[in-house]
Amino acid sequence: MPSPRSPQSPQSHQKKQNGKQRDAFFDNAKYLAIVLVAMGHSWEPLRGDSRVIDAAYQVVYAFHMPAFIIISGYFSRSFDMRPDRLKRLITGVAVPYVVFETAYSLFKRWMDDDPGHEISLLDPWYLTWFLGALFVWRLTTPLWKAVRWPLPLALVLAVLATVSPSIGDDLDLQRVLQFLPFFVLGLTMKPEHFHRVRRRSVRIASVPVFAAALTFSWWAAPRMNAAWFYHRDSAQELGAPWWTGPVMVLALFGCSLVLTACFFAWVPRRHMWFTSLGAGTLYGYLLHGFLKKAGDYQGWFEPSWLHHPAGEIAVTVLAAAAVTVLCTAPVRRVFRCVMEPAMDWAFKRDAAEVARERQGVERREREKATVG
Repeated sequence: MPSPRSPQSPQSHQKKQNGKQRDAFFDNAKYLAIVLVAMGHSWEPLRGDSRVIDAAYQVVYAFHMPAFIIISGYFSRSFDMRPDRLKRLITGVAVPYVVFETAYSLFKRWMDDDPGHEISLLDPWYLTWFLGALFVWRLTTPLWKAVRWPLPLALVLAVLATVSPSIGDDLDLQRVLQFLPFFVLGLTMKPEHFHRVRRRSVRIASVPVFAAALTFSWWAAPRMNAAWFYHRDSAQELGAPWWTGPVMVLALFGCSLVLTACFFAWVPRRHMWFTSLGAGTLYGYLLHGFLKKAGDYQGWFEPSWLHHPAGEIAVTVLAAAAVTVLCTAPVRRVFRCVMEPAMDWAFKRDAAEVARERQGVERREREKATVG
């Protein structure tokens, strides 16, 4: 969805796109985060063969989606129930959700020879959960802006979700609630918060923090269930005592915030060769899922050489290259009809906008009459 005007800083390079002022920092962050998402997905079939891959996988999964969601919350601060913003929510989130939920289900039926796989808009499959969650989060934005302590309330809901196995799979509600604190945090953040994590001192401190995280993850990889990072199950569903749910929610929230801050600290602030790709990260996110699933169904990850260091590096590079291509302008032009459809035929024109246009026409006519 189009981003509102980003806060300016003396260090950031600004570029106009689609008539709006964009901050290179946020576009860079979104691109680098989507590359990490694709790399993490490419590592899934290789896990178990390499403890290094397991460790890197857990570290990346600890912060790549939280970083995305915090940015989504930050750029949702101006959302209200104004007709034009509701229209963008429908065309930019709800419509792609319906299209890709259907497309993924049909793709699985065909590629995996699974004719029994149902198409259910209430049970998101694979990557579409994020669109469903974003739709719910954005709709509830006015509520979070109205309550006195939004972040503690969101954390309470996340804790309650992780001890409630009866929530079910509708709209992947576990993920909606367990990732909710990151969205609410983004809503409450201000430009100066991002400026603080981009200081040189934070950048230097992030190096030993990431090293410590990788070291701890290397130790924990064979001892910890990585499903905790997906935030899609309750503690009971993961075979753990109920009280571990609240502990893990709060612990992972803290770890994710620290690693996300370290990630933001190293995001370039100036315009880079990949900055423009940040506007197409949702394209890369949804489209790369077809490549990943095709690889799973067709056995692309089965050759033994891929499960050695050289093969793991090759898979990582290919995943990063593929998602980069999927974020480019030509790909976005092809899929814009389903990712960002105009759908003017489905919505009434805003009365205020019509009135402004009428006033503009009348003013121009008066000016012409005066000149004549």
